[in-house]
Amino acid sequence: MEPIQESVPEERPSGAPPEMPPAVRTRKILPPKGACWYCDKPLDSVRRFCGKECADAFDEEDLYTR
Repeated sequence: MEPIQESVPEERPSGAPPEMPPAVRTRKILPPKGACWYCDKPLDSVRRFCGKECADAFDEEDLYTR
C-alpha cells in the first residue's frame, strides 16, 4: 500500500500580494484613453471602464480570444 501524499500549496513570502488572474493583469496594463475600453462610452482620463459590467465583459472576451 502506497502512502498518501497531501498537496500543500506553495507559500508566498509574507506580505506578497496574491497572483492576479491573467485577464485582470491585462486590464490593469491598459492605459486610460478617455473612453471605456469595452463600450467606448466617454470617461474621465483616469478610468478604463465605465462599470463592473464592462470590465467583466472585457475580461470574459479576453479569456476567449487569447
